[in-house]
Amino acid sequence: MDWGTELWDQYDIIEKHTQSGLELVEKYVKFVKERTEIEQNYAKQLRNLSKKFNVKRSSKDEPECRFSSYQSFLDILNEMNDYAGQRELIAENMMMNICIDLTKYLQELKQERKMHLMEAKKAQQSLESTYKQLDSSKKRFEREWREAERAAQYAEKTDQDINATKADVEKAKQQAHMRAHVADECKNDYAAQLQKYNKEQNQFYFNDMPQIFNKLQDLDEKRVRKLAQGYILFSDTEKHVMPIIGKCLDGVTKAGTNVNEKNDSMVVIEQNKSGFERPGDLEFEDYSQGINRASSDSSLGTPKGPMDLLGKNRSKNFWLFSKKSKLSPSTLSPFSTPPAPSPANGPPSPKFGRDPLTYCLKEINKTVKPRISSFRTLRRSPTVTEDFTHLPPEQRRKRLQQKLEEICKELQKEVDQSEALGKMKDVYEKNPQMGDPASLASQINQTSQNIERLRGELNKYETWLAEAGGRGDTLRYKAHSFNNNEAHDIHSPDGAHSDESTPDASQAIYAEFDDDFEDEELTAPIGKCTAMYNFPGASEGTICMQEGEVLAVVEEDKGDGWTRVRRSNGDEGYIPTSYVTISLNK
Repeated sequence: MDWGTELWDQYDIIEKHTQSGLELVEKYVKFVKERTEIEQNYAKQLRNLSKKFNVKRSSKDEPECRFSSYQSFLDILNEMNDYAGQRELIAENMMMNICIDLTKYLQELKQERKMHLMEAKKAQQSLESTYKQLDSSKKRFEREWREAERAAQYAEKTDQDINATKADVEKAKQQAHMRAHVADECKNDYAAQLQKYNKEQNQFYFNDMPQIFNKLQDLDEKRVRKLAQGYILFSDTEKHVMPIIGKCLDGVTKAGTNVNEKNDSMVVIEQNKSGFERPGDLEFEDYSQGINRASSDSSLGTPKGPMDLLGKNRSKNFWLFSKKSKLSPSTLSPFSTPPAPSPANGPPSPKFGRDPLTYCLKEINKTVKPRISSFRTLRRSPTVTEDFTHLPPEQRRKRLQQKLEEICKELQKEVDQSEALGKMKDVYEKNPQMGDPASLASQINQTSQNIERLRGELNKYETWLAEAGGRGDTLRYKAHSFNNNEAHDIHSPDGAHSDESTPDASQAIYAEFDDDFEDEELTAPIGKCTAMYNFPGASEGTICMQEGEVLAVVEEDKGDGWTRVRRSNGDEGYIPTSYVTISLNK
């Protein structure tokens, strides 16, 4: 069943139906566009939310960042950020695969529908024009036939009239004959026009219009099929990213399972352990034998009371300014030198020989005055010092060790740069066409100054770490000499290292990695290179090569103009990158 056969007389219905179908496509496109806007706004809000609660770059070193609960929260924020990206991807794919595609297809359907409707209108106009011609010939035939009948009647009447002359009768007959002939011609023309119209009408209703209706039916079916694909894409677009969204949600679940309350408790201990010993027992102060202000030797240099343990600053002696107005015996300074105890029931201490009350008042004044002056520090945080003496012992050791590691990394970086500059200078001196050695002087001097500065800092922090009681196995260093043309030993005038010179500890690297470097196997080649020029390789660390020689590439150029290569016999060294053509393995 098709429209051309079953709906041959429903042109207006078909036109209205096809128009309604195109409007449905437009409505769906608009629906998807608004859906993409919702997804984009949702993704934007999620990103802003993640950004709002994420730590700033300057806050990443805060103590809270080491807690597993805090790291898991950051992981959740990152997963939500990735989740937002997937929502953006959904919006983008819907816009590209549905909205843009359907909009383009809709324009094509509109043009095709317009063309088919124009064909139908043209066929309708042609049939109407033929019908007008038929109607005109029919009316002419009717008119001429009536005229012929009247002429025939007039001729017959004239012929029967006895008063009419013969000439009048002949004239009337001729007129009747002429009219009859014209009527016959109009009849034949009308018959021809009728035949023509019937043929065109048959063509119109059985061929032209059915074909046009069938084309419109095909167009509408294609529209429905394309729209159905758009419906499916609406779901498939989101299903396509569901696995990634599932991974994001799995990441959130994993972040929750990664929270370790025991480790967080250990981190709190590690970050806040002071290293002080607990205060010892207070000694009995026998006022009958004089004032004994001595405290336990084990409490020296440790917090002096419960309130000190609760305070943020050990210099804040809150107990001195408690609500009690009377001074208790414990207000006497625990750091004052204890007098020699007297025998039981013996004579009092000589210090109280003259006036024990005066002596007690003096001692109280000595104790109270410095505490009153320290009251101003209650509103002031401790001053941060370079050697971290403001921190408790345990925290100070950790900070000093951390600082030493940072300085070692910076020092090694400067040493590597100095060696690279030295090699580059040697090449420039032996091959002036490659560059001017004097142009590297400022960089070499700056690198040397940085090395000397870092050496001093390293020595300084090592001394502080030793004072803080750092363990010997915490950082193990070995002497490492810097072999370059500019960063020479200051004790060697010719720039060569003296065998008697003591290796500087600032040139140290971790000794625990020594065995790994000594026993390290040969690095696998990452490619090959062919020498374009001869290179003598006279400076230390370089290797000579001949034009056309093929070498194995062991290490790429890191930006200093040198590439590390190896011969088949195992010899390794550096060559200028510009002297060879390199082909890396894929």
